Amino acid sequence: MFSSVAHLARANPFNAPHLQLVHDGLTGPRSSPAGPPGPPRCSRNLAAAAVEEQYSCDYGSGRFFILCGLGGIISCGTTHTALVPLDLVKCRMQVDPQKYKGIFNGFSVTLKEDGVRGLAKGWAPTFIGYSMQGLCKFGFYEVFKVLYSNVLGEENTYLWRTSLYLAASASAEFFADIALAPMEAAKVRIQTQPGYANTLRDAAPKMYKEEGLKAFYKGVAPLWMRQIPYTMMKFACFERTVEALYKFVVPKPRSECSKAEQLVVTFVAGYIAGVFCAIVSHPADSVVSVLNKEKGSSASQVLQRLGFKGVWKGLFARIIMIGTLTALQWFIYDSVKVYFRLPRPPPPEMPESLKKKLGLTQ
Repeated sequence: MFSSVAHLARANPFNAPHLQLVHDGLTGPRSSPAGPPGPPRCSRNLAAAAVEEQYSCDYGSGRFFILCGLGGIISCGTTHTALVPLDLVKCRMQVDPQKYKGIFNGFSVTLKEDGVRGLAKGWAPTFIGYSMQGLCKFGFYEVFKVLYSNVLGEENTYLWRTSLYLAASASAEFFADIALAPMEAAKVRIQTQPGYANTLRDAAPKMYKEEGLKAFYKGVAPLWMRQIPYTMMKFACFERTVEALYKFVVPKPRSECSKAEQLVVTFVAGYIAGVFCAIVSHPADSVVSVLNKEKGSSASQVLQRLGFKGVWKGLFARIIMIGTLTALQWFIYDSVKVYFRLPRPPPPEMPESLKKKLGLTQ
């Protein structure tokens, strides 16, 4: 899949969202075949050399997608693992609200019963599961973004860019959740069922013995309910927030901002996106937590039992967790792109052909 999409991107790279005719202000618009002649060959060679020196690979190449997937592994695996204590308390508040009455009370009860080490329960399935999810989430997002952009064409890519972000992120998350589901199920059992298991090595064989493979994948549908809206919001809100920040807040164009300044914008946009992510995905998150704890329950049964008020338990903790998580993930992901010198196209600009159609150029 990577190779075919990479071929499409190289064949028509400017149909991809964000890839307008300017890359970080380094190159100017290319002339159309019918337009005036381009710069002399020596100038083109110098420009090509400058771009080659700036980037380690082409946008949409196989190397680009692989390194984006690596960025997803690093950003999701590390951040989710770092927030295991908060995630543990949040899950316990969702499955046992009578005992864990709030975020601070939840930490207090957990420390009293399990000690400091108890806050790290479930770190192994968290790290493995969310690393795999990050690989698919970010890697496939870039793949589907290029794929759908080539289908739409340059002008429609600009006009329908929000829909493109939503479709690409939803497609990526579908596969990401299949990769995440087994480890998520084990994590919830370890964190919310006292005495069940303390490690992944104990939990996984026990789950398989009790319920077979179903134990690892029965939560995949609720995961889709939680994660697909979450990821659609995460990517679409982030992309449009970055666009708005550079347009209305940042006092200079992105091409004039340093890499550090660009990463600050990335972090701010990521946190804003994270708050909305937490809200839209929280009811399904509550269902997933209870479902993975209980045997034989269905998502509809859990939802009916929790009721409207019950599905919003732990929202404040989740907003703090997901806001911070999303901001850090985008910051780390963008930092990985900077480190490996991957193409990081600027916010989208209206194509010249569309400006002419709309009478916006003389």
